Amino acid sequence: QVQLVESGGGLVQAGGSLRLSCAASGRTFSRDAMGWFRQAPGKEREFVTAISKSSGSTYYADSVKGRFTVSRDIAKNTVYLQMNNLKPEDAAVYYCAAAGWVRPTTAGDPNAYDYWGQGTQVTVSS
Repeated sequence: QVQLVESGGGLVQAGGSLRLSCAASGRTFSRDAMGWFRQAPGKEREFVTAISKSSGSTYYADSVKGRFTVSRDIAKNTVYLQMNNLKPEDAAVYYCAAAGWVRPTTAGDPNAYDYWGQGTQVTVSS
């Protein structure tokens, strides 16, 4: 089992920044890929970014490229999502997820992930 706990969400003005954290515990060695997804009210869960813990390879949705950066601290079993230049359309509940491994073609597929956090709310005011 792997437990994921997100933190760092909140209210920010458009153009501002937030950093989300996802702390993993349990059998974290069994999960190499960590992803971030988001879900706004009335919309489907959407891929944001993912990172391989071992290689550091990263994947981003086009909508966040150049604004969001994913990173990991292996010693702390924590993955971060730095979000800059936030837009109102970035507002959503952000979820952290873990997968055994992902390929570029599967990194954005929520079905590739088998552990999920409870989510953290990000609100962006215009």
